[in-house]
Amino acid sequence: MTPAARLRGLKPDWLSDPKVWRTEILAGLVVGLALIPEAISFSIIAGVDPAIGLFASFTMAVTISIVGGRRAMISAATGAVALVTAPMNREHGLGYLVATVILAGLFQIVLGAVGVARLMRFVPRSVMTGFVNALAIMIFMAQVPEMHDVPWPVYPLIVGGLALMVFFPKVTRVIPAPLVSIVVLTVITVAAGIAVPTVGDKGELPSSLPVPGLPDVPFTLDTLTTIAPYALAMALVGLMESLMTAKLVDDITDTHSSKTRESIGQGIANIVTGFFGGMGGCAMIGQTMINVKVSGARTRVSTFLAGVFLMVLCIVFGPVVSDIPMAALVAVMVMVTFGTFDWHSIAPRTLKRMPAGEIAVMVITVIVVVATSNLAIGVVVGSVTAMVVFAKRVARLAHVTAVTDPDGHTVVYRVTGELFFASSNDLVGQFDYAGDPDEVVIDLSAAHIWDASSVAALDAIETKYRQRGKTVEITGLNEPSADLHGKLTNSH
Repeated sequence: MTPAARLRGLKPDWLSDPKVWRTEILAGLVVGLALIPEAISFSIIAGVDPAIGLFASFTMAVTISIVGGRRAMISAATGAVALVTAPMNREHGLGYLVATVILAGLFQIVLGAVGVARLMRFVPRSVMTGFVNALAIMIFMAQVPEMHDVPWPVYPLIVGGLALMVFFPKVTRVIPAPLVSIVVLTVITVAAGIAVPTVGDKGELPSSLPVPGLPDVPFTLDTLTTIAPYALAMALVGLMESLMTAKLVDDITDTHSSKTRESIGQGIANIVTGFFGGMGGCAMIGQTMINVKVSGARTRVSTFLAGVFLMVLCIVFGPVVSDIPMAALVAVMVMVTFGTFDWHSIAPRTLKRMPAGEIAVMVITVIVVVATSNLAIGVVVGSVTAMVVFAKRVARLAHVTAVTDPDGHTVVYRVTGELFFASSNDLVGQFDYAGDPDEVVIDLSAAHIWDASSVAALDAIETKYRQRGKTVEITGLNEPSADLHGKLTNSH
């Protein structure tokens, strides 16, 4: 193989495949358009100027496209982060908010470095399904205000936008249907002079690029203690949403991503965003779904261009972008809602086959997320519920059977299953302390000891027999169980 051929083999697809380039560029443009009203809305939630949210979306997207661990995922200013940092801005001002964003980024780098991303493997499938369904519901609910108390032409425009996105792909997939829908509805409203809410109504777009600088706060211990609790909360919420979104994109694209790199990357992106005066952010699930599921993007190019197009659209084409009807973007997000929701999970056939505990975990996750408007809280509550359901299920697998020797002097208790805090609680009551002969054997060859609760239960059994003058012999322990029992038992 020639050096030139080897070099071509090392090139990523998007450098040599025009189709990939086209997909990534158009996906970035669609996402850039969709980011503008979202960023402005989140700025309002945080209580800052719209330009602060738009700058944050620009710097987050561009930075994470380089340092992030999940290709094609979109990071920008988000509602979850805005809700956490809003009290800081309200009580102390923008300088403290920016300092909070920088410190949150440092926390995320530390958390990523110590391996917090590995905790994602403890998120069960039922929680993931509940997370996805709750996300779809929240995306739809976020569009409801844009459909309430608005001029009547908004409704046919939304329906028309949805129809375009459903039927246009049957004609061609060269141009993303959401982009076609946005352009067509904008042309119709401007040409016909239809008075409907537009992107410009959300707030004034910036006319220049952000300038780096230090936050306007006193660099004292008092400042650090003021911002630290908010920074830690922002770091945890941002990481939770980002890692859950990365896992979702992994499933959709059937590819693997580095969660540790993503965690550290989120921290770097927030630090950069803070130094440019932005409000911080994390992965955006709705925009990521537009990028990955609707537009078919798969590389970092779309993420990078989403941020670039966002700024170009604001600075160069601000007047044109301001005329985009909100109805067009609402239609795109409603389409994302239908594409995101896991309809298979609520199909009657699926519900009949699925264990009741799994259904309960999924439903609880959805309810908590929707009730709190916080995906992170829903995932934590759902995961804890799943652990409780799992513990109950496994606890029922522990059984005790007794066999008395023909001579009547010895009884052998055979214990099978997993012994841990839930199953060991019932273990003590399954022995006949008064009626058993003088010699008792507890055979654990078909069991495994997992924790101190199980060792304490075995100690309690031995104590009860000893009080009656009887001897107990524990046999069959596998090596890990024997080590744990030897370290923790009180019987020696």
